[in-house]
Amino acid sequence: MTAADATAARVERATGNQAQLARYFVWIGLACNVAIVEILFFTGDPAKNDLIGIAKFIALHAALLMMLQLLLVARLPWLDTWIGADKLTAWHRWTGFALFWAVVLHASFILVGYARLSDISVFAQIDVFLGIFPTLLGMLAVSLIVIVVALSVRFARRRLSYELWHAIHVILYVAVALAVLHQLYEGSTFRANALTTAYWWGLWGLVIVSLLHGRLVTPLLRNARHKLRVAAVVPESPTVTSVYVTGRDLAGIEARAGQFFIWRFLTKGRWWQANPFSISSTPDGEVLRLTARAVGKTSAGLRDLPVGSRVFVEGPYGAFTTLHRTRDATLLIAGGVGITPIRSLLGELDGPVTVLYRVPTEADAVLLSELGHYVTNAGVTVHLLTGRTGAGLPPNFPFAPANLTAMVPDIRERDVYVCGPPAMTDTVLKALKEIGVPKRQVHAERFALAGD
Repeated sequence: MTAADATAARVERATGNQAQLARYFVWIGLACNVAIVEILFFTGDPAKNDLIGIAKFIALHAALLMMLQLLLVARLPWLDTWIGADKLTAWHRWTGFALFWAVVLHASFILVGYARLSDISVFAQIDVFLGIFPTLLGMLAVSLIVIVVALSVRFARRRLSYELWHAIHVILYVAVALAVLHQLYEGSTFRANALTTAYWWGLWGLVIVSLLHGRLVTPLLRNARHKLRVAAVVPESPTVTSVYVTGRDLAGIEARAGQFFIWRFLTKGRWWQANPFSISSTPDGEVLRLTARAVGKTSAGLRDLPVGSRVFVEGPYGAFTTLHRTRDATLLIAGGVGITPIRSLLGELDGPVTVLYRVPTEADAVLLSELGHYVTNAGVTVHLLTGRTGAGLPPNFPFAPANLTAMVPDIRERDVYVCGPPAMTDTVLKALKEIGVPKRQVHAERFALAGD
């Protein structure tokens, strides 16, 4: 084994251990709490009838789901760095749908159970519940959760701006507050004894502190410390703009190449707009740069930003970094403005590096001159892949397995980083699987998190 192979093996073991530890932390923590909840339920007082018992059983698990939902969006640095914001967001989405069914089923069983207990109709029982303050709180919480989940369905989500979707999700925090109050006043199962009460409120306390720390305290302190401002606005093409941001002690932000921030530009009419944009240059402790295509309202207005405008950021976020490298050689695959995190990574990579850059025409290849710098000075190989997919004879399918292996013969021995539109990313990931690139060597970031 060569010295390079030994180094790669050590990096692989260290990276794999950290990433696995993060995943084990989540799943073991969840499993332990589910087990505790099961014990608390089955050792508690019996319910007044079977339907009410089922409702209480579901309620305990719904409370856990609600806490998990909050932890997944708390932006805990360790989880975000080693699991990745896009994966945490996907888990958050599926947890949200599970929570939806849990609260709907809990409300349904509790309603029918008490109606049967009182020998009245379900509609009459609803009227009774509306007159009981703790139960009313629970009904309001369920209603708000249903609204948020309905607007998170893909069909509805695509028709909402990022800002409106983000604002609607604030409703979830209101639902959580109502659910906690409902639990405090009504949940006899949660207050069966001192140990049970300590468990639930200790858990809620941990979740709420984590959420406030990650989503409120840390961003406020970070922005107060670094005092970010727009230093320059540079058009890269008719539709793509770069914004250079400076501030005080930017090295203290500890941003890594490949990560992204959620950016707000505190100017008139824009302060409420927030979007995730990747860092498009390698962080150097002096300047942060984002590069975005004019698609949404926020990105379209970047070109008009006044120099000197104050900037508020949340982040850095994302696991699309060199921390996850397992091999000495690297393949970077970008589509369109997905080049931004790829360009950022170039400044941190050593060893053999190849870049595949997919764009409709050469004129669409922003930051191409910067890639040329790495070709000249660092020996990076760049393949610019243009043309319409499927056109010509033979048909233009640049990411077909045979074409990938022709361009990069040692692809199985490389880490592969992929960032681009969802259809392109899915095509590349499928091809890498067919080629036999080990899963631990494939690092993908979904385009929605990389830019606007």
